[in-house]
Amino acid sequence: MAINLQKGQTIDLRKNDKGESFDLSTVTIGLGWDMRKQGGGGFLGKLFGGNKGEDYDLDAQAFLLDSNDKVANLGRTVQNPNGMKIPLYESDVIYFNSMRHPTGHIWLTGDNRTGAGDGDDEQIVVKLDSLDKRYSKVLFMVTIYQGRQKNQNFSMIENAFIRAVDARGKEIARYNLSGDASMAGSAAMIFAEVYRKEDTWKFRALGNPQSTDNFLEILRNYVYQ
Repeated sequence: MAINLQKGQTIDLRKNDKGESFDLSTVTIGLGWDMRKQGGGGFLGKLFGGNKGEDYDLDAQAFLLDSNDKVANLGRTVQNPNGMKIPLYESDVIYFNSMRHPTGHIWLTGDNRTGAGDGDDEQIVVKLDSLDKRYSKVLFMVTIYQGRQKNQNFSMIENAFIRAVDARGKEIARYNLSGDASMAGSAAMIFAEVYRKEDTWKFRALGNPQSTDNFLEILRNYVYQ
């Protein structure tokens, strides 16, 4: 049985306290959500039906971090008018314009536009046992595109979750998060992290809201100056 995590809780992905072992050759980080009724928002994908019928455009990202908690490789970049470097491809940043890492060991499967139905609405797949030793951590987050401009935020979601599933389809852990008034100013969320610990991998539930709606502003905290 999967472990239901609380914010800040950490577990071992390879073996739990009940003696169950898990195959980490391929781990699926599944994300799901429901749209709040009467103008609610959704989680991780292209959503519709929010306040006043406006579309919600939410996207998942993953940063591959080194032992210093930094993204060492931004790959090929362009610079936007605000001076931020945008990784286009061949980088350690996984997002909608760069969905597959050049090693082939982590990728974003696609973009769910409604949040409708049961199960995962979006997935990031990681071959943890094959991930190069230079990567010590993978950080998972979501952002609402133009969320601040459209006054959209994470107080408008419900039944959101992130979960880890092993190569055999066994759910290892799940972290549930539903929006409330405290998230009204948040257009992004650092949701969870997976990190190396000796000969295993740990999963930590974070749930850290961010005021920005641009993952590049979060990335600034994880690049070498």
